[in-house]
Amino acid sequence: MEDIKQQILNLEQQQVDAFNEGNIDRLLEFFDPGITGFSSTKHMRLGSLGELRKTFEFYQRQGSKIDYLISDPLVNIYGDTAIVTFYWIVRLRNGKKRRPIEGRGTHVYHKIDGSWKVVHEHFSRAHRSYEI
Repeated sequence: MEDIKQQILNLEQQQVDAFNEGNIDRLLEFFDPGITGFSSTKHMRLGSLGELRKTFEFYQRQGSKIDYLISDPLVNIYGDTAIVTFYWIVRLRNGKKRRPIEGRGTHVYHKIDGSWKVVHEHFSRAHRSYEI
């Protein structure tokens, strides 16, 4: 069980790394093509990788330098399904100006053909500040 939890945490870190590198194509590889969920940008429902791409592209356009971080991840395993919840922050920089956007996230993973894929994502912006 702990081995699976560590696999999921590693996948989350790889997603953080891909986002911070601006590699949206790599980032989308962690998600199942039938992804469902909710975006943190316009509170719209997601139903495809293309719609998820729009969320990632939105944040990439918001600053000249972007840092995405997650904190306090909690993983629960249910057979071939894993749920991870965490807090997130996106720090946008434009010159000397910095603007943090904070929130909460949930990824639901399912093991498909031997690989863990995110089948559901729910990101929402926070109404208060979280420490990372």
